[in-house]
Amino acid sequence: KKKTAKKMPADIPADVAAARAKLKAKMGDVRTGGKGTARRTKVVKHAHTTTDDKQLQAQLKRLGCNQIPGIEECNMFKEDGSVIHFNNPKVQAAVGSNTFVINGVGETKAMEELLPGIINQLGPDSMMALKRMAESYAAKQAEVKAGDEDDIPEIGENFEDVS
Repeated sequence: KKKTAKKMPADIPADVAAARAKLKAKMGDVRTGGKGTARRTKVVKHAHTTTDDKQLQAQLKRLGCNQIPGIEECNMFKEDGSVIHFNNPKVQAAVGSNTFVINGVGETKAMEELLPGIINQLGPDSMMALKRMAESYAAKQAEVKAGDEDDIPEIGENFEDVS
């Protein structure tokens, strides 16, 4: 038998035929054998985070980091006034090299959200941000009070004259 190439029907638009030809050229070498054999399956490589974590732990051990137990929260204050908050982090420290490692899920929060509990953690820079926050809050309260006085209607008559 003579092999003939499949001809595309005449009613197929040219752009569809070009796309099919391009796809056929791209997928031409995906079979491991001849016609009728299964296509080659793509090998999916799974990224294992456990190996990365083990390598990181080995490097930290080499630095002499020891785990510090009993830390319930960790807050990192940023220059823009926001706070990176870690709840129940895994903290390791190498005091000799002044290296601290905080491992956990961090959330970026505004300082106002954490305020009552973090006042004792604030440094001089954060205290200035807190002072600015208090001033802006006081200004807002003054605006609200000034706005409330305008809402009181004026009474045109004198009550003493009426009685």
